[in-house]
Amino acid sequence: MGAAPDLPVYRILSDNGLINARERHIARLQEIYEGKKPARPFFLFGITGNINGVAPPAQSNPLAGIAQSTSLAPVDPYVDAESWVAKALEDLAQRADALRDETVFRPLCLEFGPYGVHFIDRILGAHVYTSPDGTWWVDYLSGEVGALRAPDLFAHDTWSLARRFAMAFLGAGVTVPFFGLPTIASALNIALNLHGEKILLAFYEEPDAARRGLRIINRVLCETHRWYLANIPHAQLQPVIAQNRCQPPGHGQLCGCSTQLVSRHVYQEFIAPLDEELISVYPNGGMIHLCGSHTQHIPVWRAMKRMRAFQLNDRAAEDFEQYYRELGDDRIFYINPTENVTIERILKVTDGRRVVIIADP
Repeated sequence: MGAAPDLPVYRILSDNGLINARERHIARLQEIYEGKKPARPFFLFGITGNINGVAPPAQSNPLAGIAQSTSLAPVDPYVDAESWVAKALEDLAQRADALRDETVFRPLCLEFGPYGVHFIDRILGAHVYTSPDGTWWVDYLSGEVGALRAPDLFAHDTWSLARRFAMAFLGAGVTVPFFGLPTIASALNIALNLHGEKILLAFYEEPDAARRGLRIINRVLCETHRWYLANIPHAQLQPVIAQNRCQPPGHGQLCGCSTQLVSRHVYQEFIAPLDEELISVYPNGGMIHLCGSHTQHIPVWRAMKRMRAFQLNDRAAEDFEQYYRELGDDRIFYINPTENVTIERILKVTDGRRVVIIADP
């Protein structure tokens, strides 16, 4: 199970001063969720603990997507999750004072996402592999959409690996860092990963099969989220990409990337009830991540009151004024600035209300 927690690392990452610094920013964030105008714009730009990555020599035993830190020796997390967690915490301890920044919220985050955006795909039986450059890929399932079967989650090695990361984090006993989840995504995202265009055709040609397959996927997603809620302290539990998407405790997240591929009618009939179910696993609802062209769904999302926050980056950020204007004054926006959507423009439109700017000013 790896070495015992390193005492200097434990002292730093359980320091009451750092906890207080984190909670001051969380209190500011909570005020934004309550509709209050902050005394100064809210910037979020966190830190993820990482160690040296090793490019996989072949498709087996890959190590992809690990940022570089020159001071720590490489460890393959797919072989030794516990040592990876220990070294990632050591890296966080070396940079912990950044959390004391009063202007920018720089939360310390421990996060590793096994198999990238194909984490759930592998649990559901898909062949997941890497290209020579370390990019994750998945082969579509050969069966029909309605033939998908629920997995034995706790018997699957992918889920066992994910729980090892969580248990290693808990075993370290540190109380300052956030624990970021793997990419659990959403029913539509996963269905497209598993079936490709078959799921899009099924909405029109085999609607009952589409519903059946999507329900099976969503049950798996909800079950994984519930396990994390039951096992990780809520003050430290955060969604994927925690350093740039952290929310007040009790909020979850789903990925809405692929909603740009479907009409409002299809989303409302097939997907929205599942997204509502998923986000309602969390006591305070949560966030949807958007990165494409999704504005056709604004009327549906406006009616989904559990969808508290909208995280906009890349193409989606270009539409932020429409989202901000049409979704109602009880929604929060996390925006990654772009060349066109600058920090200045964001502040001019919002006056700092209901907005979290994901940038280092």
